[in-house]
Amino acid sequence: MAQFRLLISLFSLTLPPVFISGVFSSRTFTLQNNCDHPVWPVIFDTGISQLSTTGFVLQTGQSKIINAPSQWNGRFWGRTGCAQNQSTGEFSCVTGDCGTGKLECSGNSGQPPATLVEFSINVSSGLDFYDVSLVDGYNLPILVVPQGGTGDDCKTTGCMVDLNGLCPWDLSVTESEGNGIVACQSPCVRFNKPEYCCTGEYATPNTCKPTLYSESLKRACPLAYSYPYDDETSTFTCASGADYLITFCPSPSTSGGSSSTFKAELFCTLDETF
Repeated sequence: MAQFRLLISLFSLTLPPVFISGVFSSRTFTLQNNCDHPVWPVIFDTGISQLSTTGFVLQTGQSKIINAPSQWNGRFWGRTGCAQNQSTGEFSCVTGDCGTGKLECSGNSGQPPATLVEFSINVSSGLDFYDVSLVDGYNLPILVVPQGGTGDDCKTTGCMVDLNGLCPWDLSVTESEGNGIVACQSPCVRFNKPEYCCTGEYATPNTCKPTLYSESLKRACPLAYSYPYDDETSTFTCASGADYLITFCPSPSTSGGSSSTFKAELFCTLDETF
């Protein structure tokens, strides 16, 4: 479900209800920047309830705690290469920009490619559902660590591999100043084919299957969504009131999969398909 198309596919986190005098307890999201450059996180709400901010900056080593209500649906991502135009005052970012011209995104969705973290907090059966998705492309490595939750699927997830350095030129996004690859597009956005976007005759789990691209991506980041219906190995759940640590640029030592084969496999994929 984690699809581009601005379908806010919330692969959710629904934490079990914890009652205090008949009221659900709140949670916290802690956003940490371990990158060697600033990151401008975005919080996108889907309307159940709003968090205190929709956009801010984290310098290297900084973190910010966001209090969440007892029920919440939304997604996080990190913007990069942000700056304010000195003449117009307009704020914009090289990746993940939300188009408001300001630091706050105020309910605007982001411009792909961007690595997404998606949550549904306590919206069904007292569970939190959460995932990391590459369906909209990739711009930053991200790790999500639940703290204090319970359940067999209450696990760390993310994509810790630097896919920008491994992205084939067909999918690469480069900065206008020529400072190298800053993001990797999804094949849906780049090639707009139904089999990549899960549209048209491919619009169901039975017809939209993994492609050569998504299979290579899955080997690089086995815990993240690689295509829209990659639910079985990419959606996680926690109970008992977990809090969540979301880290941009976590230690590469935590990464899973084989990044060394990712680039070669993608080049083969594109050569064979296009």
